Amino acid sequence: MRLGAAFQRLWFGNAFGNLADGLAFVTIPLVAVALTSSPALIAGLATAYSLTRLLVTVPIGVYVDRLDRRTLMWTANLLRGLALVALAGLLFVGQPSIWVLYAVYCFVGIMENVADNAAVAILPDLVAEDQLDSANSHISSVQLIADEFAGPPLGGLLFGIAAGLAVITTGSLYCLAALAFLLLPRKGPGPDVDLEEPRPGLWAEAVEGLRWMAGHAQIRTLAGIGALANFAYMVPFSILVLFALERLHLSAAGYGVLLAVSSLGGLVGAAVAASVRRRLGYRFTMALSMVLGSATLLGLGFTTNPVVAGLLLALYILHATVYSIAATSLRQRLVPAHLRGRTYAGSRVLSLTGLALGGAVGGVLAETLSLAAPLFAGGIAFAVAAVWATSLKVDGPAPPEA
Repeated sequence: MRLGAAFQRLWFGNAFGNLADGLAFVTIPLVAVALTSSPALIAGLATAYSLTRLLVTVPIGVYVDRLDRRTLMWTANLLRGLALVALAGLLFVGQPSIWVLYAVYCFVGIMENVADNAAVAILPDLVAEDQLDSANSHISSVQLIADEFAGPPLGGLLFGIAAGLAVITTGSLYCLAALAFLLLPRKGPGPDVDLEEPRPGLWAEAVEGLRWMAGHAQIRTLAGIGALANFAYMVPFSILVLFALERLHLSAAGYGVLLAVSSLGGLVGAAVAASVRRRLGYRFTMALSMVLGSATLLGLGFTTNPVVAGLLLALYILHATVYSIAATSLRQRLVPAHLRGRTYAGSRVLSLTGLALGGAVGGVLAETLSLAAPLFAGGIAFAVAAVWATSLKVDGPAPPEA
């Protein structure tokens, strides 16, 4: 199925951006270790990054619905690229403060929110409605390859040569993504918005979008299921490294291999998601994918065999990819163009909250019960999400509620 030249530019932009994300995943923590020996400051970097993204999610959703989405995408990537290039310059000439790294990383997180929201919102304008599943599958495939396979080892290799080299490469890749997005057609807030009329304030528009989401049964259900699925994911994955080292008796290198092998399941999921959705519809594709997620986590809770664990994790990533593609495509079909940014932001807030709660619960269960307890809890939560998904009534194109 040919998706067109505009989608190809979006795909290339995502490829460069995802590769940069993969490099950043390894490079930024390594830079932090080079700048400070404080575990609290190193761990706090990820916390600050996550909290910053959570705080700006809703207002960014409003601006994605107000402004030209192409401009937002290339500008956000260019700005985070330049911020990292500037950080690389400081690393080449000396040792910047850890607080400079905090500021740059939080700024990169804000720009990532802008770019991600606008990319999800613009996709339905670039391909036909019946191509959404296929388009999202292509994007998921390049994300897995660039972010999971290519990016982390390349980041580690470049950092081994020079910290500044790894950081400047990451920034340059974001700048290349900006160039690809600059070539996209201009896509504003959609035909339902009269740009000549005075617009309400930012928070009034945010409330309008959230109220629409709360009043739309299917979108509200999707947001709730997404939050529960993120909670179910983070409960076991927050302690997965301990499970691998202590229950599976893997080395640090073995843990890295386990994650790399498990990512192969995501490539399979991206390849089959569109055809599975066409056969089963959205409701049963999402429900059955979460049944698979539940079964894999419950199975992991019982195993101490690394090979079995690798297979189960690959199946888990397969389920997560299929679910994500189906849920994203359905949301893109149901939400009007002028509300995509705000509804994505509302769903994202719930998902980030689910991740935060899941991490806290996973730590408590592992500390008070056992390393297997978070896996069992995640499996049960996915089973509940699977049942909830069967309540969805839409299995194909449907007009959004007014």
